[in-house]
Amino acid sequence: MDEQILQLLIQQGSLAEKDAAAVRDLMARGKSLEQAAVGGRYVDEKVFTRARADASGLPFVDLESWEMPEGTMELLPEEVVKTYHALPLGMDGDTFVYALLDSRDIRAEEAIDFYAAGKGWKLRQVLVPPSQLKKFLNIGSGIGTEIQTTLAEVSAERKREREAAEEEVENLQELIKGAPVARIVQSIMRNAVEERGSDIHIEPVGDHSRVRYRIDGVLRNVLELPINVHPALVARIKVLANLKLDETRVPQDGRIRQTYGDKKIDFRISVLPVVDNEKVVMRILDTSKGAPTLEQLGYRTEFIQVIKEEIKRSHGLFLVTGPTGSGKSTTLQSCLSLLNDEGVNISTLEDPVEYYIPGVNQSQVRPEIGYTFATGLRSLLRQDPNVIMVGEIRDRETAELAIHAALTGHLIFSTLHTNNAFGLVPRLTDQGVQPFLLAATMNIGIAQRLARRICEACKDVQELDAVTMEHLKRELSAIPKKYFHQGMDPSNPVFYHSKGCPKCKGTGYSGRVAVAEIFLFTERARRLVEKGFPIEQAKEEAKKQDMISVRQDTLLKALEGMTTIEEVYRLSQETSEEEESEGGNAASAVTSPA
Repeated sequence: MDEQILQLLIQQGSLAEKDAAAVRDLMARGKSLEQAAVGGRYVDEKVFTRARADASGLPFVDLESWEMPEGTMELLPEEVVKTYHALPLGMDGDTFVYALLDSRDIRAEEAIDFYAAGKGWKLRQVLVPPSQLKKFLNIGSGIGTEIQTTLAEVSAERKREREAAEEEVENLQELIKGAPVARIVQSIMRNAVEERGSDIHIEPVGDHSRVRYRIDGVLRNVLELPINVHPALVARIKVLANLKLDETRVPQDGRIRQTYGDKKIDFRISVLPVVDNEKVVMRILDTSKGAPTLEQLGYRTEFIQVIKEEIKRSHGLFLVTGPTGSGKSTTLQSCLSLLNDEGVNISTLEDPVEYYIPGVNQSQVRPEIGYTFATGLRSLLRQDPNVIMVGEIRDRETAELAIHAALTGHLIFSTLHTNNAFGLVPRLTDQGVQPFLLAATMNIGIAQRLARRICEACKDVQELDAVTMEHLKRELSAIPKKYFHQGMDPSNPVFYHSKGCPKCKGTGYSGRVAVAEIFLFTERARRLVEKGFPIEQAKEEAKKQDMISVRQDTLLKALEGMTTIEEVYRLSQETSEEEESEGGNAASAVTSPA
């Protein structure tokens, strides 16, 4: 739409071609169209807003000489006005007219739509010059509304729910289904999908219910509701997930399936009792999309070549390690996609099934009925498999079965929770696997994390102090030369950061990229496994392989302009904390700077 607005301004004679070029240049440096055109004083604010209205199909309203009638601000709850910068303009019959500071704010539209539905209003959004809208918001900022009408409805519904629960749970389900809270839950879930969230947290905090999304690995506050709404939210989610409404003493797990456009979404529900209440976490899985390629994940060319060679083996263990949410399963799915061929029988045991791959036999384990990774693996071995993926080696039984399968001619893919690639051997021996069996089966170990991708829209060169720069140069000098591609100068590095813009919602990041380290179990490495895998000798072997650590891979990606130095330090800090929690079993190949 930005280009459409620019063309309208040029056609109207409001913006000269040379000025349009200057505006585009500012946008390329991270400015929004409005910041570049109006802030750069190339276009008058009213003219720009009118052009934006024409492009979007919304009516334009000039409030310069308008006087707000008494009671207009009370048409919307104060919380909605403040949170979403929404300005009520009045009623046109049964149509509520309003303006937003950000006319593309989906959450604001949903909040107003939700409120208006409770009133029986139709809606009409108009565009107003931002400076005028801000003026009226400041005027009305002291005008409050005690309770949002819709939330009052929710409170009333919650009271009826409690009464119904005493009589019959089935009646309660019908009651909740039609309540305003159902629309709140749907808005929360739909918006999380639109915002690329991986998890939704709904939790009681003091006198309010807090809603947070995990986006690009970081939790962000998105909504706060009165605490009296919280039990109704939890109850609605339980209804959708087929959980017991009257059970609040023990954790419950369930699933909700929704379709948004062409996306088929699985929400994995976890309800946990907390003090005097319950917390809900919803894991978001888009089952309609296929597994990404290793290139799309961000694996460097050198790593992809190694992985493609390793998956050609007829038997052995291919293991990926890292904390929860580090993309381990996604990497394994990418590898399986490379192997997927009509001449190969591939079977998986997953919890949950995150990506559906045509031609691969994917099975969802269900521990609650005794169908675990161990029991599933025992059954899979009778299915004439060539390749098996086990979602996670969690216990001794699964580990021993995986080793047995690898020894009998199967290629086994799986994951573990360790700090780095060196931690795989100690973890498996801790689970009771004999070192000589590991030495005979281990092929490759990959440790992985996810670094946040820098936002390209507001990306800029970062100035670092001399001490930090010298430290980073020393780190870069320790990395084998083969990892430096054309344009990368370790002696004169250039790093980037992002200032934050509307596209990345002020975070400076958009998406994530995999960073990894790969250790190959060569003949020398296998002999080390038989000796107990002494860490110093393992590191010497890693140097001979030109192995780089997760931190070094992250640093290289910062040099390539894919992420930031802040992410290098953040992931290093996480690694240090994990080492401490593991008791220092496997030291990192490269430590964090002081």
